[in-house]
Amino acid sequence: MTPVAARPAALDRILALLADPPADPDTGAGYLDLLGPVDEPAPTLAQSVMRSSFLPRIYERVWRPVGFNLAKGWPAGPDTAAEQALLRRRLGLGARRPCRDAGTGDRPDATVLDIACGPGNVTRALACGVGPGGLVVGLDAAPRMLARAAAEPVPQDGPAIGYVRGDAVDLPFADATFDAVCCSGALYLFADPWAALDAMTRVLRPGGRLVILTSRRPRLPVTGLTVSTAGRAAGIRVFGDAEVTGALAGRGFADVRRDRYPLAQIVTGRRV
Repeated sequence: MTPVAARPAALDRILALLADPPADPDTGAGYLDLLGPVDEPAPTLAQSVMRSSFLPRIYERVWRPVGFNLAKGWPAGPDTAAEQALLRRRLGLGARRPCRDAGTGDRPDATVLDIACGPGNVTRALACGVGPGGLVVGLDAAPRMLARAAAEPVPQDGPAIGYVRGDAVDLPFADATFDAVCCSGALYLFADPWAALDAMTRVLRPGGRLVILTSRRPRLPVTGLTVSTAGRAAGIRVFGDAEVTGALAGRGFADVRRDRYPLAQIVTGRRV
């Protein structure tokens, strides 16, 4: 275990957000580990890839930009920088691009949660829209991904950034903790995406915003069937056009909107 004096300030702030903080927190790997050794069901093909030792090394520069940009219809759709600016804007954060040009005037000191953060590329992009008094928390279950995220330097003029190893379906945080919650490129991997959405809603403050980037099934019957079949074989759920927006509306979210792309969608809502 890491002595309290050696823990980054962000991890101490994260401990204060937990519903049941551990008496002896494990932060030795650079992130707060709330899972430890666990027996998990056999992973799907997609989950096995996400947990591999190879993927964290190529995720940010190759895997995510290539795969997601194709799903968004690149070059007609937004590239990675435009996507990240859109996520910040939908969450009510500073949205200037590129990130290094972000000023301080439009960056609120918000508390932000990035669910299934992987190696932290979206976490750091969200942090570009948060003021220096804010806190951005990345949560994932994969130790290799989190080790990669925790090794990245934190900008001195930005918010505190910290990482948690935890369960996205059973979030460890207290109710109404975050001003903004993001789940970018992961909802389709969860065995129970609606339970995960319930957890996101619970930890979001009234008036807080939720943004989800996830899969989309094309409307063309043959293409949609092919995408759904391939997704099921890989352990990926492909959502129809009304599924995620309907789920947010059914949980009482207001201002629900969707940005639609060929094989992806960005869905946003505000908790009432």
